[in-house]
Amino acid sequence: MTGLRQRQKEQRREAIVAAALGLFETQGFAATTVEQIAVQAGVSTPTVFNYFGNKQEILLALVEHADKQAIIDARSQIPDFDNAVDAMCHLESLIVRHELSVLPPAIWRELLPLSMLTAPPEQVSTLNAGLVGEIASLLRELQDRKMLSTTVDVDFVAYFLNDYSSMLFMRLVQADVPDFDGHAQRIRQLTQTLFDGLKP
Repeated sequence: MTGLRQRQKEQRREAIVAAALGLFETQGFAATTVEQIAVQAGVSTPTVFNYFGNKQEILLALVEHADKQAIIDARSQIPDFDNAVDAMCHLESLIVRHELSVLPPAIWRELLPLSMLTAPPEQVSTLNAGLVGEIASLLRELQDRKMLSTTVDVDFVAYFLNDYSSMLFMRLVQADVPDFDGHAQRIRQLTQTLFDGLKP
């Protein structure tokens, strides 16, 4: 019975997330209420709050899932790279593609200016810190493979790369059809310039 309850909980959670995303896409994040999400998902409003504290938490769940999947993919693919710049550019590309697969550019355009005007909530900070930590871990793997200098402060480099990538991501989503080639070129230029000073 426990297995059945768990599956039902997961299905309910997925229904809430799907309903929220559909409403965010059709009427925008700001105009969407938790009550509307509940109706669309076929659950009560208190049920939505049982799973998510607010509608922002639904977005965070989507982005967190996307980032985790990007890291999983990177961990399986990066060992095949023999160039640190290629490896990190590939990671950044995976993160961008996964994040855009869960939230389209229009929603990102609505959300990103809001995050620039207010201090990030603790959950956003935690999510971001987790991603930076994963990037640092991958940089350490490159160090172990003698592709980066062992004297490099990988935590700082991970933080810097994530911040710079986030800024470029904000530019990328300004168009309904993102310029992935231009974005990738700018990421490569920065990464190459940075890593040229980090070679062993």
